Amino acid sequence: MRSLSLILAALLGMAAARGAEAQEKGTLGANILPPLANASSPSTPAKELFGRERGPAPLSARTIGFYSRGCLAGGRNLAVNGPAWQVMRLSRNRNWGHPKLIAFLEEFARKVPRVSNWPGILVGDMSQPRGGPMLTGHASHQIGLDADIWLTPMPGRELSRAEREEMSATMVVRADRLDVDPARWTPDHLAVIKAAAQDNQVQRIFVNAAIKKAICREAVGDRSWLTKVRPYYGHDYHFHIRLACPPGEESCRDQDPVPPGDGCDASLNYWFSDAVLHPKPGPPTRPKPPLTMAQLPAECRMVLNAK
Repeated sequence: MRSLSLILAALLGMAAARGAEAQEKGTLGANILPPLANASSPSTPAKELFGRERGPAPLSARTIGFYSRGCLAGGRNLAVNGPAWQVMRLSRNRNWGHPKLIAFLEEFARKVPRVSNWPGILVGDMSQPRGGPMLTGHASHQIGLDADIWLTPMPGRELSRAEREEMSATMVVRADRLDVDPARWTPDHLAVIKAAAQDNQVQRIFVNAAIKKAICREAVGDRSWLTKVRPYYGHDYHFHIRLACPPGEESCRDQDPVPPGDGCDASLNYWFSDAVLHPKPGPPTRPKPPLTMAQLPAECRMVLNAK
């Protein structure tokens, strides 16, 4: 039991750090890192290499590996402004993805005003130009099939660069973590998440457990889409869309299928247990060493070095 408490405490700490990371302010200047002195060393973290690439690999579009251990060839960037979307935290240069993800987001964004009162969506982190591990934040988002959508509607005007770097998304979870905040959670949030989950390309949607609870309570009619909406640590300010591997891309490794059922049964109670919400503190845990190139699919070296 003690080891379980330590694991839960570590996971909660990681989730809190990633949630805070998602809301960290960006910069108005060029966010260009200095070159590495030991770039060719086998011990150099892969995130230091992929995090310095400013443009995509000029190769045919392909996802390589798994969502948390892979890379992206032939990535495309989502335009920072669209008819129903705006990209946030431009200084991070994380608005890249597989062409399937770009097409999905453009169509999903256009659908949002039809199903809700939102003018559009605010898009957070997607992937880096060549995918791969990120210098900060996410363990996933590595193969160009993940995207974070803020739980804040796009305003009816174009945000300034400063606003995109400095404003925070809407926190919809109640302070006690047991439910959503009724002053901030709206039927539009439900409608937008439902529209994403009903798309056949979507494999999973990650939300805070309190959001999953609200969706279970409020969804009416066809509830088959609820199985894709999975509770996970963090995700208080955004929901995370994950697409399935594109058809025919054998180098992409899909996630296991979602469990059967709508996920609104007794299994949801786990996320509100004292062990999860208030884990007993233990000694500091040693963080896992960062991934190296040797731990990624061999093809990722070609992606990294492509000119």
